[in-house]
Amino acid sequence: MKRRFRLTRSIDFKRVRSQGKSYAHPLVVLVKLPSTEDRPRVGISTSRSVGGSVQRNRAKRLLRESIRSLIPLLSPRWDIVLVARAPLVTAAFQDVQTAVELLLRRANLTSPVDEQSLNVR
Repeated sequence: MKRRFRLTRSIDFKRVRSQGKSYAHPLVVLVKLPSTEDRPRVGISTSRSVGGSVQRNRAKRLLRESIRSLIPLLSPRWDIVLVARAPLVTAAFQDVQTAVELLLRRANLTSPVDEQSLNVR
């Protein structure tokens, strides 16, 4: 994921987590908050409840890769935080991809035209 599409500062993560609206799935939680930026920004978070450092890094890699191809489809002016849950570590990539797509649709972060392209895969 390119740096300009990333949430990097901890104050931004805290703002999104405390003021944003969340959408839950057994594998991942999505939190969104309107932003002043002209592009979407995505941050990925994993806690120690997911597992050790190896498991947390795997979870982050899976989430990063699943959102990478979807960034051009996202609505601008949103900050998004993806929070990994413990079952994500043992899930297949396709399951993670499907979960992220589902959450993005539920959160209305993709335009209706782009929603059709998500289902083509």
